[in-house]
Parts: sequence; structure tokens; C-alpha cells
Amino acid sequence: MKRVRAVTVALLFLILGAGVQAYARQDQQDEKQTKPEKQGKPEQHSKPEPQQQQNQQRQEHVQQEHQRDQNQQQERMQQQREQQNQQRERQQQNQQQERVQQERQREQNQQQQQMEQKRQQQLSQQQQERTRPEQQKQQNQQQQERVQQQQERLRLEQQNQQQQMQQQRQQQLSHQQQDRLRQEQQNQQNQQAQQQRIQQQRQQQSQRSQAEQERQQQMNRQQQERAQQQWQQQQQQQQQQQRERLSQQRQQQLIQQQQQRLTQYRQRLDEQQRRLQQQTASLQQQRRMAQYRFQEEYLERLRDQDRRLREERHDYYNDPYFYTAPIYRYNRGGAYYETNQYGADLLRQAVNSGYEEGFRAGAADREDNWSPDYRNSYAYQDATYGYNGYYVDPEDYRYYFREGFQRGYEDGYNDRYQYGYYSGGSYGVLGNVLSLILNLQSLR
Repeated sequence: MKRVRAVTVALLFLILGAGVQAYARQDQQDEKQTKPEKQGKPEQHSKPEPQQQQNQQRQEHVQQEHQRDQNQQQERMQQQREQQNQQRERQQQNQQQERVQQERQREQNQQQQQMEQKRQQQLSQQQQERTRPEQQKQQNQQQQERVQQQQERLRLEQQNQQQQMQQQRQQQLSHQQQDRLRQEQQNQQNQQAQQQRIQQQRQQQSQRSQAEQERQQQMNRQQQERAQQQWQQQQQQQQQQQRERLSQQRQQQLIQQQQQRLTQYRQRLDEQQRRLQQQTASLQQQRRMAQYRFQEEYLERLRDQDRRLREERHDYYNDPYFYTAPIYRYNRGGAYYETNQYGADLLRQAVNSGYEEGFRAGAADREDNWSPDYRNSYAYQDATYGYNGYYVDPEDYRYYFREGFQRGYEDGYNDRYQYGYYSGGSYGVLGNVLSLILNLQSLR
């Protein structure tokens, strides 16, 4: 394309140069033609008018020449433009022909390349067909080598894994040994700390037990003093009661009442034992083993009590209760009841027996980690242990037994002695608490 443009520009310059030279020659010829005319005609002193006419004609002639030159120049320019257009068209045609030739040459080259590629492919296929058996052998050999390399690599990896596993096991063993050593050290420290705590607790318990023993001894001394005073009062009251005997008719009424009361109590005692056996089985299902042992012991004590009552042959007529006049009165449920010294002693025994059984029941529930509930205990529901069937009504005995049981259960569950005491293997209610519970009022 650059070459074609250069050729085109050169041709344009040549054409413009030829036009300029032709125009210059034409001007020279016109001047030559005008000069002879001027020379051939001598100056004449003519009239002014012909001279003016000549000047006008000459001007017109010059104008015509100039106009003709312009027309010729325009024609030449037009010719040049046409020539340039023609030359441009020829150049475009030449360029198009060159492009067509280039396209054809490209297609031919592509065809030749395709033919060459096909020929090369055919040659390569033929060569592959000739060399295929050898290649197959080489591939087989290479594959075998790769398999061997893979096997070797796997063997090495397995060895490495085994070594790593051994190292890990050794590390784990070392860690475990270190953990065991730390654990043993920690256990030793814990044991030492626990022993120290146990020693401190023992010291504290010994201090508390000493203080409790001192308090208990003091309470026992006070209780013994009160018991001595009560015994003296009882002796005086018995002597006075012996002087004041009941009538024979009243004595007979009391004996009949007592016999009926004893019969009813024995019947109820049999029923209560059957109920206790059922409740004891439910305690086994609840895994309340401490409470189960307590109720088994309570059941055994009820059986012994029943056996003694059945074997006993009571002499009513020689029993001082049945001919001794009442000297106390007590209030239960809004009603007042009278009794003598023997009945009052049995009511005191009911409170103490209730306290002892309640303390054991509360301690059993505390040992079983059971929620405190003294009303759910069978001993509280039965409330007849220690009752021999004489002197007071069974309901009176059960009422005061439960009063002592409630307070004993609270002390046993909380491991304290707020309402009672422990002395000589048995439990009892403090004197002031006993007085508040019974509230016996002297009739004299």
C-alpha cells in the first residue's frame, strides 16, 4: 500500500509539472504574437478616438485571452482530476487484484499446509504403526517400572508410618507416664490435704464432742436432780394415795374399762404390724436402706411388745392404779382428763419413747439423703411403741408419743440435741420441754 501511494503522488507531481510548463509556453507564444503587431504598426499621431477604440479592443482581446486561459486551465484541471480518478480506480483495482491474489495465495498455502499436515500425519501413523510394538514394549516396561516404584514408595511410606506410629506410641506412653506421675502427685497432695482436713475435722469434732459431753453431763446432772425431786414427790403422792383409796365400785369400773381397752389395743396392734410389713417393702423399692433398717427394728420391737402383752397375767386388784385417786389433769384436744401418778408416768414415757424413735427415724432419713418428712414415717403413724395397754387411753398415749416423735425427728435429722439428750444408750426429752408438752395440772 505504501508503494502504491508513493507512485500515485509521483504521478500527480509529474502531471502538475507538465501542466505548468504547457501554460508557460502558451503565455510565451501569446506574447510573441502581440509584440510584432506592436512593432509593425508605427506610432501614428491619430485621433484619440481610434486610439481609445484600439485600447478597448486590446483590453477585450486580453480579457478574452485571459478567459480562454482560465477555461483551458479549468479543462486541464478537470483532465487532471479525471486522470487522478482513473489512476485511483486503477490503483484500487490493482489493490483489489493484489488482495484477491493474496487470498488465493493464502488459500493455496493453507491447502498446501493441510496437504503437508495430512502427509505428515500419514507418515507419523505409518511410523507409529511400525514402531507400535516397540512402544508397547517400552510402555509395558515403563508401567512395570512405575508399579515397582509405587510398590517401593508404598513400602517406604508404610515404614515411615510405622515409625511415626511407634514414635506416637512412645510419645503417648511418655505422656501417660507423665500424666500418671502428675496424677499420683496430685493424689498425694489431695490425700495430704484430705488428711489435714480430716485431722482438722476430727479436732473440731473432738472439741464439739467435748463441749457436747460437758453440756450433756450438766444436763444429766440437772435431769437426775429433777428425777430425784420427782421421785420424792411421787413417794409422797403414793403415800397420800394409799391413804385415799377409791371405792370398790369405782375400782371395778376402771378394771372393766382397762380390759376392754387392752382387747382393742391388741387387735389394732396386729393390724398395724401387717401395714408395717407392706410399708417396709416399699422402702426397699425406694432404696432407703437406713430407714428400712430402722423400721425393721421398730417392727421387731413391736413384736416383742406384743409377745409380752400376750404372756402377761395382770393382777388388777393389787395394781395401785386401780384404787389410787387422780391427782393430775391434762388438756388434749380442748378436753380435760384426770389421772393419777401411774397414768402421768406413762404419759411421760410416751413422750420419751416418741422422742427416741423420732431421733432414729430422722437420722435414717438424713443418712439416705431423703427429704425430711416425719409424718411419712410408720413409727409416727403407729405411735404405740412402749404402750402396755394400761392406765391411759391409747389415743392419749399416741398423741404424746407423736409430740415427742416430731421433736426427736428434727434433732436426729439435723444431728443436734435441741429438745432432748442422749445418756447411757437411750434418748430422753429435756425436763422443761417435757413439762411444756404434758402441762400437767395438780388437782391439790
